[in-house]
Amino acid sequence: MRLDINLASQPYEDAREFWLRWGTGLAAAAILTLALLTLTITGRYAARRDHARIADLHAQIAQLDRTRTQDEAYLNRPENRATRDQSQFLNELIERKSFSWTRVLEDLEKVMPARVHLVSIHPELDEDNQLALKMTVAGDSRERAIELARRMEDSRRFTQTRIDDESLRSSTGGDTIELTINAIYVPELVPVQTPKQEISKRSRP
Repeated sequence: MRLDINLASQPYEDAREFWLRWGTGLAAAAILTLALLTLTITGRYAARRDHARIADLHAQIAQLDRTRTQDEAYLNRPENRATRDQSQFLNELIERKSFSWTRVLEDLEKVMPARVHLVSIHPELDEDNQLALKMTVAGDSRERAIELARRMEDSRRFTQTRIDDESLRSSTGGDTIELTINAIYVPELVPVQTPKQEISKRSRP
């Protein structure tokens, strides 16, 4: 019988397997650390770039505000008020070109309930250069007039619809109530034809 006895002072260890295991773990940790370090550096660089961009935008906005303030102060001078008023008048005329009586009455007719009719209408530009309509409607039922305001708000042509006043009235025509409705009219955008398109359209048989 043969017996193998290890007479070494220290037990045998497989160093290759030890370093293979620990080396693989250390390599994975190093790769992960490098990836995290890269992400951190990239994030800091992107943050600095965004901060610089935001600061640049703030500077541009401040410059535009200063320019607007200077322009307003220039236009508010007594010698320039006539020019300012004329400019505002021309801008109002340009905006009013987009208002069509025929189209707005057609849009109102689409949402007008039965036994409710339009008494008066007054368009004007509000502070945001939107077409504000002040209308007076009459009918034989308060519910039908309120239904008109609801239909207007649900349509695409009217927004910010509200009833500002209502009053009872006596009339031989059957109208018992009159309401004042304010709303913003959103005109339908009609594409503008270029001269080439008009010529091409006219030349067609």
